Amino acid sequence: MNLKLTNFSTIIIVNKNQEQTKSIRVKTKHLKRMKHYVVSIVCVILALAGTVIYLTSKNSSHEQEKQQLLTQIAQLKSKVPAGTTIPVIAPPAANSTASTYIQSIQGKLQKINDYLRKRGLKGFSTKDVGGDNSSSNTVSDNEKYSLYDEYLTRLVNSVAFTPMGYPRLSSITSGFGYRANPFDSESAELHPGVDFKGATGDPVRVTADGKVVFTGRKSGYGNCIIVQHKNDFQTLYGHLSRINVDDGQQVKTGDVIGKVGSTGRTTGPHLHYEVRKNGKPINPVKFLTLNN
Repeated sequence: MNLKLTNFSTIIIVNKNQEQTKSIRVKTKHLKRMKHYVVSIVCVILALAGTVIYLTSKNSSHEQEKQQLLTQIAQLKSKVPAGTTIPVIAPPAANSTASTYIQSIQGKLQKINDYLRKRGLKGFSTKDVGGDNSSSNTVSDNEKYSLYDEYLTRLVNSVAFTPMGYPRLSSITSGFGYRANPFDSESAELHPGVDFKGATGDPVRVTADGKVVFTGRKSGYGNCIIVQHKNDFQTLYGHLSRINVDDGQQVKTGDVIGKVGSTGRTTGPHLHYEVRKNGKPINPVKFLTLNN
């Protein structure tokens, strides 16, 4: 069907230098809608600018969180992955030298440090263990071996079967002990664990070998997981958005057992983490560093 002449408008373009003109015919309805087109383009530009600003702000926030975490980690001298088992060192055989055992112990200490670095944690220093070079003339090989053996024994006692390290490598937003009720600032309540900063869907890792003894919803905790470890230790992971394990399942240190969420009694996404000894909550911060 032919369009009527009134459906079109003519735009005349004048070229001053060549004194020529050009005309363009466009549909009149497009001219009438020009204002809408301009508004739409402006909205798109503003939306893109807002997205860029938001992503820049988000990146800056993540960088600040990273720096805070690095500062917090730097203040802790040692972080050891829970459940790390170290072979028992037998006394030196008659045909073995103390220096051979010293080298063996150094290798085991290095292995522990390797575990730490794989989890993104700073290793501990072994520089002065067993004496330094300046004392080599006064400390015998057997004495050095004894010092190394004593140090390694302390590590075994501290690490074996103990939930240690971070269930989520991030900054702590709320500590253990009494605090103001986040839902009623006029009252106080006991916070039996620590809260780690996180976003919904971030992985949560178990801090020691053990057996899952509870999965599901628990009053106040929302979706949570309880893992039973040796030496009467338990760990609890609360406010999860997802549970990745089943009751009765055996888990290994570092396994991802769930995802960060905001289920239960919470003001936003984070991980609530508890360490219990004989069923009684104790401060998890004590288990973030070997020195404690």
